[in-house]
Parts: sequence; structure tokens; C-alpha cells
Amino acid sequence: MDIIYYHPTFDTQFWIEHLQQALPEARVREWKHGDTEHADYALVWHPPVEMLSGRTTLKAVFALGAGVDSILSRLQQHPDMLPSGVPLYRLEDTGMALQMQEYAVSQVLHWFRRFDDYRAQKQQGKWLPLDEYTRDDFTIGILGAGVLGAKVAESLTQWGFPVRCWSRSRKHYPQVESFAGSQELDAFLSGTRVLINLLPNTPETVGIINIALLNKLADNAYVMNLARGVHLVENDLLAALDSGKIKAAMLDVFNREPLPQTSPLWSHPRIDITPHVAAVTRPLEAIDYISRTIASLDRGECPPGQVDLNRGY
Repeated sequence: MDIIYYHPTFDTQFWIEHLQQALPEARVREWKHGDTEHADYALVWHPPVEMLSGRTTLKAVFALGAGVDSILSRLQQHPDMLPSGVPLYRLEDTGMALQMQEYAVSQVLHWFRRFDDYRAQKQQGKWLPLDEYTRDDFTIGILGAGVLGAKVAESLTQWGFPVRCWSRSRKHYPQVESFAGSQELDAFLSGTRVLINLLPNTPETVGIINIALLNKLADNAYVMNLARGVHLVENDLLAALDSGKIKAAMLDVFNREPLPQTSPLWSHPRIDITPHVAAVTRPLEAIDYISRTIASLDRGECPPGQVDLNRGY
């Protein structure tokens, strides 16, 4: 078994050594320009077109992250990059779900307990206890109900919040109200106080969080973007914050990364920012997942995580 590996920023030697340990029967090598040798599997992130093009013997390609938009965007420009019939897999859950749960729950509680308001008061030297929010008035809506969305919803229901989700197809998660399709988006938004975005990046979802959508949320709503920067129209968010419709936002992803120092998002007093760290790939957990999936594929099974190239996730 031959495995080729390419990632522009990860520690290549670490990955190769641990992949070799997890799959001792395999020959794992770093892919470099000009390498056209046989490969059964490819592990990639932002791969050059030539790495995959023409490799008809590949049994599968693994994207080294939960998102696959970097590969799909290259496929739009170079349709022959991924040979027909070669399945593409994303990392289903390699510690990312727990990280997303930690991020979402901590931020929801931060807003629910009004710590943002107390921080603002502290800066003004004010000692003033504020009225408490109630859970009944703090409905949380999650855009996107895949693996990560389901886990975030599950963690928030445990805190007693009303939780709803919206996705392409209806879901059946315990204690979570499900909305599906464009015809139910307005109903999902109505009364939602905290909007958490975990949508996949597809042509249909680009720019979905715009002024029209934001205006359909409950007054003084909160926005948390943990998916992709292209989902959010940043100027529309700024306008909604300045109008008072949106009370605060927590942003982990942006249209341009790193976020340019000239961006007005940096200086807005009611926007908090993290540098795309809500859920990062944890190498050992990812390697365990990949090795188990490869073993499953070699047994002729159909493991979870395969990307529908038409849907984009």
C-alpha cells in the first residue's frame, strides 16, 4: 500500500512517522513536485493540481480537515484534477466536535450571563447588577446540522436552552427542533436569539448571513460564525450591529485570512475575534481516523465521511 501526503503547514515528518506506525504495511511518503509514482491513497490540504491529476489507481483521497472547499474550488477550475470514481473523504470527527462544543457553549454562556455587558461596565467604572436573561428568551439556532452541528446542539440542550437547527434535510435530534429547506428558513430565524453558523461552504450558502437574514432574527440577537468567512457579509453584520438589531458577534472565520489589519471588524467594540481556532485538526486523532477508514476501505466497506461532490459536503 502506497500513501502520499501533502500539507503546506503541518509537520510533515511527524505525520509520516505516525502514519507509518498506524499502518505498518504501508509505504508513506511526502509528495513533491514531479512525483508520479504509484499511490493508493492521498492525504492532502490545498493540494497542487498535479498531485492528484491522472492518478486513476487512487482508492481514496482524504482532506486533512472537516472542510473540503479548497479541493472543490480547485475541481471547479480543473475538473480532471480528481479522477472519476475516486472518493473524497473529510475528517468526520477527530476531536473537532468537542472543540466546537467547548467554543460554542462557552460563548453562549458568556452572552447569557451578560459578561459582555459587565465588561463594558467595567471599562466605564460602573458597579451595576443587571437583570438576568431567561432561557425561554434565549433560543439558539444552528445553521447546519451535520456532524459538528449535531454535537453543538447536543451540548447546548444539556444547559437547558431551547435549541433549533436548520439544514437542507430534516434532522431528528433529541430536544432539537428541526427546520429544513429554504421554505422553512424564515420560521427558523423568527425568535432565534443566538445564531451559530456551522454550514458547509457551497454555492448556495455563500453570503447567506446577510442583512435580510439578520433582520429576521430576534431583536438584540447574537451571531457566532464558526464555519467559513464566505457565509457572512461582513459589511451587513457591521450595519446590523450599528443599528442595534444585532447586539454582539463572535467571529472565528473571515473572508480573508489572516484578517487584514485595516478591517473594521478589529475595532468594533461588540465584535470578538479568534484566528480560525474553533476546531483544529489534532494529528494523532486524525491519523487514527484515517488509518481505521483505510482499513475499512480495504475490506470493501463504505465508511462514513465520504463527500458528495455534487452537494459539496
